[in-house]
Amino acid sequence: MRVYLLSLAAGILVGVIYGLLNVRSPAPPVVALVGLFGILLGEQIVPIARQVMNGESALGACISRECREHILGALPGRHSRTGQGDS
Repeated sequence: MRVYLLSLAAGILVGVIYGLLNVRSPAPPVVALVGLFGILLGEQIVPIARQVMNGESALGACISRECREHILGALPGRHSRTGQGDS
C-alpha cells in the first residue's frame, strides 16, 4: 500500500510542477481513465462470480484470498502463492 501512496504523491507533485510551469500533462483525458477503471472493475467480476456460482456468499467471495489477490494484483513485498520471494 505504501508504494501506491508514494506513486500517488509523486504524481501529485509532478502535476503541481506542470501547473506551475503552465505545461499540459501528457496523461490521457479523465474520460479515458474512467474507461480504464471500468475495464478493471469488469475484470474483477469474473473471479467473484465464479466463487458465488460455487456456492459462496457474495461477501465471502469478495474477501476470499483468491479473489483478493486477483483484484489487488501482486502487492509489493508480498510473496507469490508458490512460496517464492520477490528476488
